[in-house]
Order: sequence, then structure tokens, then C-alpha cells
Amino acid sequence: MKFNEGYLDVGVKIYYKITEIENPRAKLLTLHGGPGASHDYLLPLADLTQYGIQVFFYDQPGCGRSDEMPIDLNQVTIDYVVEDVEKVREAFFGEEKIFLYGSSYGGFLALAYGVKYSSKLKGIVCSNGLASVPLTVKEMNRLIEQLPEDLKNVVKANDFNNPLYQKAVEEFYRRHLCRLNDYPPEVKLALEYAEKRNVYRILNGPNEFTITGVIRDWDITNDIHKIDVPTLIIVGEYDEVTPRVAAEIHKRIKKSKLIVFKGCSHLTMWEDRTNYNKIIADFVLETHRTNR
Repeated sequence: MKFNEGYLDVGVKIYYKITEIENPRAKLLTLHGGPGASHDYLLPLADLTQYGIQVFFYDQPGCGRSDEMPIDLNQVTIDYVVEDVEKVREAFFGEEKIFLYGSSYGGFLALAYGVKYSSKLKGIVCSNGLASVPLTVKEMNRLIEQLPEDLKNVVKANDFNNPLYQKAVEEFYRRHLCRLNDYPPEVKLALEYAEKRNVYRILNGPNEFTITGVIRDWDITNDIHKIDVPTLIIVGEYDEVTPRVAAEIHKRIKKSKLIVFKGCSHLTMWEDRTNYNKIIADFVLETHRTNR
């Protein structure tokens, strides 16, 4: 796969990577999760190029290889991050309508963008994403109750210094983040970026199921009915952002379709790569064809 890559100045310098393709049939801008990871774990989406879809990756401000956010992270709001996306979309595409993809927290961001800027989009893919952090936390707590008793208890006690706590994190991730025996290098790299930069810790918290940061109360459930473009909702059967979370989104967006990937968890793009990309490609190309 060939890429063009570089830095784009949108008030801060952001790193981007774009698949090389002549005369693309459609264009897809991707939003990674975290908040605070990097685009690297989304690179399976580059396979969409074989369907004629050009894919745009970038590291959000403060993430990966991009510059720091020019704001106190404790003051970050939903509207602020939505406007960050709009700056990137406008810089890449001008007035051209595109497809917007978001994974995990990026799915929340894609939905929040769609609430305000549906008119600038052809469609949305919300992959393993959420509209309500409180509901997601509630569902994660339900998953924690299914852990072995000793691991469950150490998590519920927030006993971070107990050696069992790290074992509990690893077991939760094995069940609900990525069910592969070994994490792909791209996933490891994205997690390393999240670990060494401040965005994940301040906006999210110490780990996937302990969301104590700035986003802990974020909830756009009552707004997503405003999204007026076709929306594909993807979730894994064992996802940490559970099928119930996905169903709540599906229920509120009129033009939405929900796909549950059997046997998969949060990083579905790695666990069932071929089918995952095929479903996204079918959605994008059919939506593009019928909404010209």
C-alpha cells in the first residue's frame, strides 16, 4: 500500500497519511479513538483502497505525531473537538461532501460532528463507538462483574497498586478490547502513544474501563436524532463498548444500520479484517451511488 504523508497546519500541525489512488470513487476521513491514541491501529482500513475508496488518516491534536492541543486539556469540550474535526475536513476537502468514520471515542466524535455538520457529509461509520459515556461505563461495569472473583474485587476497590489489578486489566482487554493472541504492531504503537502523551490520561483516565477524566459525563444521546445522513453502526459481540450501547445509537438515528460482528470485541478491524472492510465498502459505495 502506498501513502502520501506529511503535516497539515490547522492552527496546530497534525500528522496525516492518505492512501494513494487515482480517481477515487469515494473519500473516507477517519477518526481514531482513545481519546489520545494514534491513527496506527486503524491502518487495516487502507484495504478499502481496493474498492476504490480513498482513506484519510490523521493523528488528532495532542495525539500520535501531532502537536499538542493549544488549550488546557481540562477545558476541552465536545464542541471544541468537533470544531477540530471541521478544521481538518475543510482543509482536506473544502466544500466536497465526504464519508466520516470514527472508531471508539472517534465514533463518539463522528456522531457529535454529524449532529452539527450532517450537511457536510455523505454518510457516517460509527465503529465500536458510543454516544453516552455514562451508559458505556455502566455497561463496562457489567462486564467487570463477569471477571473472576479476585480480579473483579481488585478492580471494584480501585486498588491500582495491587499486582492483581494489572492482571485484571489484561484479562478485561483479552476479553473485550482485542481477542487476538498477540496484538499487531500497529495496535501496540497506538497504545504506546496513548501511554506517553497526556491526552488519554486527562480526557479518559487510567485505562479503558476506568473513565474518570474530562469526558466522563459526555452524552449526546438526546441529540443524535438530528443526524440526517446514512449511518453504519458496527459493534463486536464481546465489545467493551457493548452491543447495548450500539443499539441505543441505532434506535435514535433514523437512517442507520447496525451490524454485530460475532466472536469479535473492540478492535473488530483486526479480528475480522476482510469482512469488516467489505461491509464498510458496501455501505460507502451504495450510499455514494444512491445519494449523488
